[in-house]
Amino acid sequence: MKKKFWLFSLLAGLLLLTGCGRSLSDQSVLDNVKRTNTISWGVKGDVKLFGLIDVKDGQQKGFDVDMAKAITRHILGPTGKAEFTTTTSQSRVPLLKNGNVDAVIATMSITPEREKVISFSKSYFDAGQSLLVPKNSSIHSVKDLNGKTVIGVVGANSVANVKKVAPKARVIELQDYAQAMNALKSHQGDALTTDNGILFGLAVQNPGFQVRGGTFTVEPYGVAVNKGQTGFTEAVDKAVLEMQHDGEYNRLIKKWFGDVPGFKYKELYRK
Repeated sequence: MKKKFWLFSLLAGLLLLTGCGRSLSDQSVLDNVKRTNTISWGVKGDVKLFGLIDVKDGQQKGFDVDMAKAITRHILGPTGKAEFTTTTSQSRVPLLKNGNVDAVIATMSITPEREKVISFSKSYFDAGQSLLVPKNSSIHSVKDLNGKTVIGVVGANSVANVKKVAPKARVIELQDYAQAMNALKSHQGDALTTDNGILFGLAVQNPGFQVRGGTFTVEPYGVAVNKGQTGFTEAVDKAVLEMQHDGEYNRLIKKWFGDVPGFKYKELYRK
């Protein structure tokens, strides 16, 4: 009898924790974050300027991280807490779909393919794909990529974009930007390609390399949320709009991109 009661109590507790049998990803995220006063975010840990783990204190720092903290305060108030889980380009969607995080803010471009499985806020940052090459490279634009080896990262849409603009280029995909940068340094490829914001961060860390070619795609970054979470998505949009109106957004742009050589951060100001 005691065993049956124990099993019943366990099952009842699990049902309460998962919203009467619904999976965590099916529950109202907005209701949950208000109840817990916490928003859990998926952010990058290897992308300088957007989300990079500081080896001195183990904390993730960058524009995306600061945006997540600010959005959290706007939605939950000054005592709201932002918790962070490190994600990669290939793990962003699974983390979100499985309910491991409430939202992902991780240099994630809004694309029709991704919108089939997840939802996005309105764009909070307008990036564009570019090239990172050694300073002595003969590559100056995407037109010079045919016949060259181009390095990309698994899970990013930059590889497919290169195949469209330079069909004769050889493209290799690596697991993360640290591996991709090491491959470029060791001459395994002639250029590394992804969004310009990410590349400028890599250039800051590696002075022997520079960003070239302007931008040959439009990559609007959005906050990713699960399908059906309309209330939470609207709350994120409202928060970003408030940040743009009160100047907080521009302050974060200046903080992270104001001193980056070649980065035209003023073009990203919102009106």
